[in-house]
Amino acid sequence: MDTRTILADLKAELTRINQAIAALESLGGAATATTDAAKAAPTQAKKRGLTPAGRRRLSAIMKARWAARRKAAAKPSSKQAPGRRKMSPASRKKIADAQRKRWAAVKKAKTA
Repeated sequence: MDTRTILADLKAELTRINQAIAALESLGGAATATTDAAKAAPTQAKKRGLTPAGRRRLSAIMKARWAARRKAAAKPSSKQAPGRRKMSPASRKKIADAQRKRWAAVKKAKTA
């Protein structure tokens, strides 16, 4: 966590504590504020954005990262991509003949 963020949080907490003390004192009859911070309304810490230099640095880092990913994706993998395997015509004919033989046996059994 950034030290500026911690410091801003602590100052905000101090402001809340001083306001609580002032409220309790006013209930007891002593309505004196101990510090100027207790009198002031609590302010919200400013949101910080990136500086132009930080934006350029971040841009360069991300461009390098995506370039490396594209380069890695462009490399062909050592394994062959899974896909449909091709069957040789001889194997296809053998399977088709066996299937025809099975269907012929089924038709013969029905007629008999």
